[in-house]
Amino acid sequence: PAHLKPIVALQLGLTDPICELNMGQTAEILARDFGVSRAEQDAFALDSHRKAVAAQDAGHLDAEITPVVLPPRYDAMQAADDGPRPDQSLAALERLRPYFDRNAGTVTVGNACPVTDGAAALVLSSEARAKAMGIEPLGYLSGWNYAALDGARMGLGPVFATSRLLADTGLGMDDFDLVELNEAFAAQVIANVRAFESHDFARAELDRRHAVGAIDPDRLNVNGGAIALGHPVGATGTRLILTILRELQRRNQHRGLATLCVGGGQGAALALEAA
Repeated sequence: PAHLKPIVALQLGLTDPICELNMGQTAEILARDFGVSRAEQDAFALDSHRKAVAAQDAGHLDAEITPVVLPPRYDAMQAADDGPRPDQSLAALERLRPYFDRNAGTVTVGNACPVTDGAAALVLSSEARAKAMGIEPLGYLSGWNYAALDGARMGLGPVFATSRLLADTGLGMDDFDLVELNEAFAAQVIANVRAFESHDFARAELDRRHAVGAIDPDRLNVNGGAIALGHPVGATGTRLILTILRELQRRNQHRGLATLCVGGGQGAALALEAA
């Protein structure tokens, strides 16, 4: 009987029980709504790998990573993410078939984030407490906000949450030196970029007279993102904060925006400042 059929836990966890869509299907909706082509998605994915590989080669990610000893024999050490592909090519990405909509889709396993394991940790403290303990802060959390939206379009969570964050803080997009917007899917990131700069979207969906503000592509996910690095659900938010604070310090820059979508219809946005 159908009700005795095994349920894949990962698939269940990545499916919204309200709109009854998995996360890849919601990305297909955004691709159609915002006219994001397959070619644009594949090009974005390739760029993510190239930036991540360049960051690895330059040692820019080393400070983010704690090496781990690998089972089962525990005689080998893993000291770098194994997702970024130095040999990734547009031709290889173009050969992949759509995964979530087999007939008319554009989202593939190549222009979506891979399923990965990972963990991340940060300590949040008052500045006074950190000083009392002799701890040098990595950075400061200067503002945050969350937003709810239609679960079928959950990938737009970043623009909804960032709109509220900017209203709270009085900041504009030009005030951020770097932006980390989680790459659940290339279609989802590109859709957000278009929504951020759209006056029509702002008026129709965000109750704003003007667009949230354009995201400078030279400031977006400068070391690659989840399409290359992976997206361990539950750890990515912390990873985004760590990445952006480390990179702000390395570049001697001041302020960053970390934002991501949340399955089920949410978005989170944090304003961060380097110490």
